Amino acid sequence: MRILIANRGEIARRIIRTSRRLGYKTVAAYADPDAAAPFVAEADFATRLGPAALNESYLSADALLAAAARTGATAVHPGYGFLSESASFAREVQAAGLVWIGPDPTVIDQMGSKINARQLASAAGVATIPGFDSDQNADRLAQAAVEIGFPVLVKAAAGGGGKGIRIVHDADGFAPALAEAMAEASRSFGDDAMIVERYIQRPRHVEVQVLGDKHGTVIDLGTRECSVQRRYQKVLEEAPAPNLPASSRLGLRKAAVDFAASVGYDSAGTVEFVVDADTGDFFFLEMNTRLQVEHPVTEYVTGIDLVEQQLRSAAGEPLSLSQQDVVLRGHAFEARINAESPADDFAPDTGVITALRVPPGVRWDSGVELGSEISPFYDSMIAKLIVGGPDRETARRGLAHALDHLVLAGVANNAGFQRWLVDTEPVRTATVTTRFLDETPIPQEPAAAAAAELAAIAWSATRPVLDAGPWNALPRFRATPHRGFPRFALVDRRGEVHEATVDTSATVTNGLLEVDLAGVTQAVVVDVDRVSRSVAVVVAGHTHQFDVLRRSQHWAPDTAATVGRGGNIITPFPAVVVEVLVSPGDSVEPGQVLVTIEAMKMLHSLTATTHAVVDEVRSSPGDTVPGDFTLVTFLAGDSRDAGDQSFSERS
Repeated sequence: MRILIANRGEIARRIIRTSRRLGYKTVAAYADPDAAAPFVAEADFATRLGPAALNESYLSADALLAAAARTGATAVHPGYGFLSESASFAREVQAAGLVWIGPDPTVIDQMGSKINARQLASAAGVATIPGFDSDQNADRLAQAAVEIGFPVLVKAAAGGGGKGIRIVHDADGFAPALAEAMAEASRSFGDDAMIVERYIQRPRHVEVQVLGDKHGTVIDLGTRECSVQRRYQKVLEEAPAPNLPASSRLGLRKAAVDFAASVGYDSAGTVEFVVDADTGDFFFLEMNTRLQVEHPVTEYVTGIDLVEQQLRSAAGEPLSLSQQDVVLRGHAFEARINAESPADDFAPDTGVITALRVPPGVRWDSGVELGSEISPFYDSMIAKLIVGGPDRETARRGLAHALDHLVLAGVANNAGFQRWLVDTEPVRTATVTTRFLDETPIPQEPAAAAAAELAAIAWSATRPVLDAGPWNALPRFRATPHRGFPRFALVDRRGEVHEATVDTSATVTNGLLEVDLAGVTQAVVVDVDRVSRSVAVVVAGHTHQFDVLRRSQHWAPDTAATVGRGGNIITPFPAVVVEVLVSPGDSVEPGQVLVTIEAMKMLHSLTATTHAVVDEVRSSPGDTVPGDFTLVTFLAGDSRDAGDQSFSERS
């Protein structure tokens, strides 16, 4: 087979890796922002799809099929996301005479509607959450909610990813929650059908990996715990799911196989369940007819390459293993490392990866390398950090150690947040529910000042080695004797300058700074680049990177005046302008949405905070704008605090 990968980034590299091992050629089909991405360079062939817009590239069946035709591809692997669960795309692939590396399109169709999937699960004898979906009349849905008993969950029948979901606690809140969920579902999936079901008070999200072939065989590869979620988005996953009664564990696996077999499933897929943390009771949630982002943890505990199994099934081969061959060994965690700022309510970030060092002994599935650019056009995931061990606690400690030694800078990221997360009591004791993160305050990042001091020490400690020369053999000289220690000025990624005086000795060996501070010896992970004059320091999983200023830069700075921000509407990060809702001369009121932008598949509203009159509008829908770009200005005398630089997500 010559496989066209209808995807990008990390999953494309993952597919390339297994395909190459099996002797298959691969084709990278890329949009313009990905022209220099690692997956493009690693594939055997590469071809351009089109511009950044998804409907002209990764979501365009026509563009993908044309790419397959001109590169001689004989098969298509959709990865996950994008068109991976599009039955119509799968049928077009097959109609073009190509092999579809995924389940039968009929099954994809059946699972595409949660309503239909619930009915099929019930028919297969798999428990579903008590709910109602047979009538989409708003009054009938409200009546069903009362009959089921509050709290209830209102959720979209189509799609996934946490879109179109609301928790409703009483009858008065039902109508507005239903309207919001329907609007979000319609916008996200083009389908506003709803399900109303009982809300489990302490829910866990547990899923079962299944494998099927085209000869009627279906087996399972054990459970995964995916309860660590933020706004219904998975953050940290592990396998096998811990703290399950034996009856629940065995019941989940049997139910998943029974359900998959009942629909004739013939590839890699995942059956997802809600588990009541108080009782161990479990209920069918949905089935994902594709590879999951978190599949590496299952690969770790089973030793089975899931991409290989997909390829073999697509080629018509029978499964090469039976249920008795599946033996779970050890435990594994996966931390999703995203380009987002936990300190800014997890706002997405973009930019260039300026420092990257991955600790040894871990699995790092990533779509980027040092120097890669994180663009605003696609999702915010940088990489997946996977760590395993012979038991859960060893694996958890291993993940903590890996996060402590991961150097990642250039864009805001959640590595430090993940480091905090793995030490929280619910994660340590395996008592997490899906509500945990949404109900827990997130700690602030460590102050940059302390990291700047360590960066100055690391910079000073490497000078004798990297700046060797006759002048460095001379004693340090200062015109002011009372300042006998070297003093440095460092700039962090926000532009703040930190001054630090180095009054202690230290050594840097293999990226580890050993320093004595206040009588305590510390070992700190650092990355020193004297060519670019930058130092990265890891503190509690957070990478702080600083540029070291030359003395002339700091003590004789550029005095050019800066433009005052006033009350202008300014982009908080690089983005694509979706809507501009005002024109010059318009009067605006507090709370009024002026501009909607999109970054990493999330919509954000920029609003006014006071009465003002619009002077200029400097962008149009479809424009790609950098961070800190002025979108809207206001007339003098009316612009005082007019713009709100905060934003709200409308994903």
